[in-house]
Amino acid sequence: MRRFRFLTRLLGVFVVGLPAATAGAAKPDLAAQRAQFPAVLALAERGPADSWKRLAAGLEDYPLFPYLEYTALRRGKSPLQREAVDAYLARFPDTLPARDLRNAYLRQLVTDRDWAGFRGHWQDTPDRDLRCAWQRARIDAGEKPVYAGEIEPLWMQPRATPGTCDPLFEWARGAGVIDDAAVWQRLLAAAEAGNPETAAAIAAYLPPAQRSEGQRIAAAVRDPASVLAKAGSWPDQPRNRDAIAYGLARHARRNSAAAETLWAGLADRFRWDAEQKNRVLNALAVFRSTSYSPDALARLKALPVEAGDDASREWHVRVALAGGDWSETLAALDRLSDTQQADARWRYLRARTLVKLGREREARPLFAALAAEANFHGFLAADWLGAPYAICPLSAEATPAQQQTIAAQPDLARAFEFHALGKLTEARREWDYALTRIEPAERAIAADRAYREGWYDRAVFALSASPETLRLYEQRFPLAQESRVLREARGAGIEPAWAYAIIRAESAWMPDARSHADAYGLMQLLPGVAKQVAQTHKLPYGGAGDLFDPGLNIQLGTRFLAQMARQYSGSPWLASAAYNAGGAPVGRWIDARGTLEPDFFIETIPYKETREYVARVMAFAVIYDWRLNGRVIPLSARLPRVGEAYRAPSDDSTRKAVVCPAPAGAATATPSTAPADAPAPTGGD
Repeated sequence: MRRFRFLTRLLGVFVVGLPAATAGAAKPDLAAQRAQFPAVLALAERGPADSWKRLAAGLEDYPLFPYLEYTALRRGKSPLQREAVDAYLARFPDTLPARDLRNAYLRQLVTDRDWAGFRGHWQDTPDRDLRCAWQRARIDAGEKPVYAGEIEPLWMQPRATPGTCDPLFEWARGAGVIDDAAVWQRLLAAAEAGNPETAAAIAAYLPPAQRSEGQRIAAAVRDPASVLAKAGSWPDQPRNRDAIAYGLARHARRNSAAAETLWAGLADRFRWDAEQKNRVLNALAVFRSTSYSPDALARLKALPVEAGDDASREWHVRVALAGGDWSETLAALDRLSDTQQADARWRYLRARTLVKLGREREARPLFAALAAEANFHGFLAADWLGAPYAICPLSAEATPAQQQTIAAQPDLARAFEFHALGKLTEARREWDYALTRIEPAERAIAADRAYREGWYDRAVFALSASPETLRLYEQRFPLAQESRVLREARGAGIEPAWAYAIIRAESAWMPDARSHADAYGLMQLLPGVAKQVAQTHKLPYGGAGDLFDPGLNIQLGTRFLAQMARQYSGSPWLASAAYNAGGAPVGRWIDARGTLEPDFFIETIPYKETREYVARVMAFAVIYDWRLNGRVIPLSARLPRVGEAYRAPSDDSTRKAVVCPAPAGAATATPSTAPADAPAPTGGD
C-alpha cells in the first residue's frame, strides 16, 4: 500500500503539472501522453484494482492504451474471467495484447480442461502447445483428427514438443492415427538431428518389443564412445546398425579419429544397407576434413557419389585448396551442385584456381561478372581486374498516401511508442506483429521510418530480408553514433569503417543485444573482457548492465578491437576472426595454414560461423568506407598476409572509385546474416 500511495502521489504531481488541455477540454499531445503513460501502467501493474482507470484520463487515444487494461487483467495469479476477456477482445480486436490475452485464457482453459470454452475462443496460432490443445478440443467434441495435415505437423518435430501435446500423441497412438512407422520416423529424425533426449522420449511410444531398440539408438547418439565400444557384440539387426550409424556420425563430429578407429572394427562385422554405410562414410570424410587430417583428401575422393552432399563437396574444395593442389581444387569445384556453383564464393574460387593453373584468360570473364556484385568476393574480383567497385544504391521512396498508411497503422504506432519509451523488447514484439499485417511494399516504408527515427536494427533486419531492398544502403548500413564512432575508433588507432563493420555484424545496431554466449551490447562484449579493457584504459565500468549503454560499449569495444589487432600485426581480417572465434583457434589455424594467401586462408577456416563472419565484416568495412568517404581502401589492401604488418588507412592512403555501372537490379548487395546473435535477435539480416 505504501508503494501505491507513492505512485499515486507521483502521478498526482504529474497530472497537476500537465497543461490545462490534459484535463479534458482538448486532446492532449503525444508528448504529454507519453510522459503520463508509465506511471499509469505502474498502477495497473501494482496498484489497487482499477485504480489506474481514474488516472488514465487523456490516454484513451494513446497507441499503448490497450496495454493498461491488459496489464491489469494479467496481474497477480487470479484466474482470468471469461466476461472480462470477452469484453477486452471486443474492445481491442486484432491487436497484439488481445492475441496475448486470448492465448493466456486458452492455456487457462486447457488447465481447467474446459474444452467447450476452448473451442469457443479458439483462433489459429503458431504456438504449438495451443495447436495441440485445439486437436484435443476437437477430440472432446467427437471429431477424429487425421494424421496428414493435422497430427503430423505437430508430431514430426526433431526436438521436444510441449507437454500439452503428450495427451494428444497418446490418444493418436492408441487410436492408430500414429502408427509404428510414424514413431520410427520421428525417432530417427531426432537421432539424425543429434537430439538424444527427444529420441529417448519417442522410444516410449514404440511397442514393448521394439522399445529397447529405440533406446539403444538414443543412447548411441547421447554417448557414442562408450555405447559403441560394446557394439561388436551386438546382433546384426537393422536397428542395431542404425544405432551404430547414427552414433558414429555423432562421434565423428566430436572426435573423428576415434570414430574412424571404431568404424575400422565394425565395418566388416555388420551387413550395412546403403543409407547406413553412406551416413558413416560421409560423416568421417567431412569431419576428418574439418580438422584437415592427412587422410582427408583421400577420404573425400573415395567417397561414393551417393554418399556425397553439399557439405562433403564444399570440404573437398577446401582440403584441396589448403594443400595447394590446384588441379584437384578445380575438379572439386566441378563437382559442386548447380546451386553451389552459382554462389559468389565458388565462382571466385574457380577464377582464382584458374589463375593458379595459368589459365588467366578463362578466369577474366568470371572476375568481370563477379565485379558487378557488391559483396566480399565481388570486391576481391574487382581488385583482381583493377576495376572500381560496383555499388548501386537505391533511395527509399514512398508516396504521401503510403506514408500516411504507415503512420496510421496502429500496430506500428504501438511499436514506435514502446521504442520511444525505451521498452525495446515490447517494441520488437509489436514491430514483428505489425509486419505480418502489412503488405511487403509497406514493410520497406516502415523500415525507412524506423531508420529515420533512430531504430536502426529494425531497418537493418527488415531491409536485409528481401532481395528487393538490399540496395537501400543508407538504411541497411546506418552511420549511427557517427561522431562517437569516429572519435573512439581513431583514438584507439583503428579504422572507423572497420569499427562500424564490427558493430553492424555483431548486433545490427541492437543496443540491448545479448547473445547465447553472454556477450552484451552493440559490439557484443563479454563482461570479463569489458572489465579488463576498462581497467587497462581507466574507463568507468560497473558490470554487464553497463554494456547496454551504446557510448560505453563503443568506447570499450573499439579499444578491445585495437588490442586484438595488435596481436596480429594490425591485420583487421585476422583480428576479426579472433574477435569471433577467440585467439586460440586462430593461432592453430595460422600454425597449420599460415602460408596461404589471405583469401584462401579465409575460405579454409574450419568454423562456418567465423568463415562467413570474416567475409561479412570485411565487405561491410568497404561499404562503410564508401558511406563515410566516397572512395574506398581496396579490400585486397585490407587483407595483409599472415605476419605482414598493417597500418590503418590515413588521409594519403590510396583509394579507389565506387561506381554504379549497371541498370537497377543488375548488381546485388552484399549478403549478410543475423548477428550471431544478439539475444538471439528477432528477425534476420
